[in-house]
Amino acid sequence: MSATTEIAYFAAGCFWGVEAAFRQVKGVKETVVGYQGGITANPNYEDVCTGQTQHAEVVRVTFDPDQVSYADLLDVFWANHDPTTLNRQGPDIGTQYRSAVFYRDEGQQKIAETAKAALEKSGHFRRPIVTEVSPALDFYPAEDYHQQYLEKRGLATCHI
Repeated sequence: MSATTEIAYFAAGCFWGVEAAFRQVKGVKETVVGYQGGITANPNYEDVCTGQTQHAEVVRVTFDPDQVSYADLLDVFWANHDPTTLNRQGPDIGTQYRSAVFYRDEGQQKIAETAKAALEKSGHFRRPIVTEVSPALDFYPAEDYHQQYLEKRGLATCHI
């Protein structure tokens, strides 16, 4: 096993279900839900829900690159939400529910943009992919009660 880990950030709607999906992936060592991509320092859930902070609900994924690649994590990301809906996933509406990949370096950026372009070209979706691919800036962990929310309640998913 590798002694190194890497970090990836994904926003795909309500972070509870997104986190649950990534926690099932072999090679994922840790997940933390939180807020990223906004303009307010140290936002809390209530702040983010107003839409005024411009943050997305995000999952920080710490993974072993010898067990799972960043490209494989992107496959999980694409498969677990609709990247064609702007600022919404299912019944959840607002900028905090947008589809986004927050990359940590040029390598992640290139892989994310290439994957997005390939998925767009594949015709898998009838509508254009609106996923934002942006640099990972400040990440703020969400409140403790949001961490592994579904797991704590004996639920596997919150998808409808």
